[in-house]
Amino acid sequence: MANSLNTQQIMEIIPHRHPFLLIDKVEDYVPGEYCIAYKNVTYDESFFRGHFPEYPIMPGVLMVEALAQTGAVAILSQEEFKGKIAVFAGIDKCKFRRQVVPGDTIRFETKITQVRGPMGVGEAVATVDGQVAVQCTLKFAIMV
Repeated sequence: MANSLNTQQIMEIIPHRHPFLLIDKVEDYVPGEYCIAYKNVTYDESFFRGHFPEYPIMPGVLMVEALAQTGAVAILSQEEFKGKIAVFAGIDKCKFRRQVVPGDTIRFETKITQVRGPMGVGEAVATVDGQVAVQCTLKFAIMV
């Protein structure tokens, strides 16, 4: 049975809030293992006012951030990390393969592949309609 979360439940796990909470719902997750989340991209997103008014595309760095938030749901839902904050320690092998535009629904999947103490690594991929938009390796640190 899938462990789904709505926006309110996501905010009980990770500290991000509007306008920087970049995932709308979680389809499934297993604490410490993986998370699958979604974002419905609308034309009203604040970043489209400047990126770019005549050709609106979602900034790649925000897609990477959304992948990190997806991984944060997986890692911060573990009992020993509840109430903590996960921050970037590195981003490796990041590739942008498809533009994301208003009307797209992005599927984010982050699998936690390594955790040693407060440090960890996740493999992450964002897709739209089955096409890879971005993929990368995320390194994180858990802060107090």
